[in-house]
Amino acid sequence: MPASREHVPDQPLVAAPLPGSVPSEDRSCLGCPSCGSSHVAQVLGDNGGVSYVCTACGHSWS
Repeated sequence: MPASREHVPDQPLVAAPLPGSVPSEDRSCLGCPSCGSSHVAQVLGDNGGVSYVCTACGHSWS
């Protein structure tokens, strides 16, 4: 019989980052090289690479 949750020691649950995702502490440092805005989205590039687009001015880069 499996142990109940009451028998498991208190440990914080930590989610593993997704492959290729930007950690939240790095996300705040990412800014548009054109306008400096931090409103940046990560998108899939043409050849499967990662690109970025500024949602404030529309500038895109990889």
